[in-house]
Amino acid sequence: MTVSARLTTRAAHLARTALGAVLGLGLAGAVVLQPVQAFAQTVEAAPAPAAARVVPQADGAGPALWVIRDADSTLYLFGTVHVLRPTTAWGSARVDAAFAGADQIWFEVSNPDDQAAIIPLIQQHGLSPDRPLSSLLTAEEMTDLNAAATAAGLPAAQLNIFRPWFAGLTLAVAPLVKAGYDPQSGVEQILKARADAAGKPVHGFETLDKQIGILAGMPEADQLAFLRSALEAYDDATVELDQMVDAWAAGDLSTLERITVEEMRADSPAVYQALLVQRNTDWAGQIQTLLAGSGTAFIAVGAAHLAGDDSVQEILKDRGVAVARE
Repeated sequence: MTVSARLTTRAAHLARTALGAVLGLGLAGAVVLQPVQAFAQTVEAAPAPAAARVVPQADGAGPALWVIRDADSTLYLFGTVHVLRPTTAWGSARVDAAFAGADQIWFEVSNPDDQAAIIPLIQQHGLSPDRPLSSLLTAEEMTDLNAAATAAGLPAAQLNIFRPWFAGLTLAVAPLVKAGYDPQSGVEQILKARADAAGKPVHGFETLDKQIGILAGMPEADQLAFLRSALEAYDDATVELDQMVDAWAAGDLSTLERITVEEMRADSPAVYQALLVQRNTDWAGQIQTLLAGSGTAFIAVGAAHLAGDDSVQEILKDRGVAVARE
């Protein structure tokens, strides 16, 4: 393999690590939807709820859906992508029927689009003017950071005072938004609008504060590794997410696992543990509590959480809970 080919392969691996955050963190799109707002002195009123949208129908069966049943409970598990192109075809009659039949809806967080709640958390946990990135990165890395910020239309000087985790998340999503991916077209946004229109109660496994704390609480060295992966993979991000979305929309779990979960686990074990394993374990416990009750719930979480050996389903199976693909 040539040096160029090795570098290209490494960039692809790092792109998948950075983009694993896009599939693994529910607020990934919302946090960087308008990053300059994080510097506002006052928080503007939250936008009006999005209207329910018609989703293009997927070819074939569409994204994967699982079900857990006991005598008086039915729980559906559906993997999502938090930013999508508006034209992405992922709708399916099977998912629509499961959602329509649910009496409660569960997401990673109940309010992923609440900018009024997110902005103060970013101000608290995402900014570090006394320890700017220029004091943590090499001169070459700062050149790459400034180039990536310019390409994404972000103010480089403001990006400099982002903490490494927030800069990394911003740079993981920014090229996707520029390429036509829209957080407002993410699956949670669509399903939440449907739930609100139907009067279905919406719940979250976590709070926004806890989600931000997942990355903000990592050691600085791990945050910097995450940022560097986003920097090195910046130019390949859209191509990599296109591949992920194609696999997700087709219900191709083996490809989705290979290009997201497996490479994140190999290249960024700290991010993998914090973003997926620890949270999957917690959610499995909450799902068992739901199962002990009664009724029908539709659970929609990032697709990376439902792929691989440490997925929510595998943890539940290890605990004796039967999970079947619909």
